[in-house]
Amino acid sequence: MKNIKLLGLLLILLVFITSCSSVSVLSDYDQKADFNGYKTYAFYKTGIDKAQISDLDKKRILRAIETEMSSRGFVKSEKPDLLVSIFTKEQERVDVYNNNYGWGGAWGWGYNPWAWGPGFGWGGTSVSASTQGSLYIDLIDNNTNELVWQGKGVGTLSNTKNITKKEERIREFVSQILEQYPPNAVAMK
Repeated sequence: MKNIKLLGLLLILLVFITSCSSVSVLSDYDQKADFNGYKTYAFYKTGIDKAQISDLDKKRILRAIETEMSSRGFVKSEKPDLLVSIFTKEQERVDVYNNNYGWGGAWGWGYNPWAWGPGFGWGGTSVSASTQGSLYIDLIDNNTNELVWQGKGVGTLSNTKNITKKEERIREFVSQILEQYPPNAVAMK
């Protein structure tokens, strides 16, 4: 019985941990754009300067984008095919969990993974706060100056003082967003 209870607790913990680290990703694109023609890129300084995050986090995001673009065969250029811009938003999220299992219930004795004995119940309320962050990556055709692709990642940001973990989380955001590019390759999967 103890093993079943422990296994159940470990499964719940595993689901909680993996759900906290995921990034929800959406992308949109111009269906008339020729994504095969894009080979070079540069950062769109005007757009990046408007992002309301620290300069250090901007650098982390741009380094992660450079790594991802390079892995897709793109080359940074003074005369780029694409301009890359970013936009960020963050929002505080508060979750309230009511763990009151109530009074009453079935009288008698038996196995319940959460309680033993008569159904008198226990519980309480717990509150957790986190920061929900959104990172938008825009790809703009440099010849037409029109947006041709946009990726958005939404997830919980780590309010950690550990810089290594912060950089890992930023790389995870960027990587999962740019997995959606180019759209034709995603549609073929």
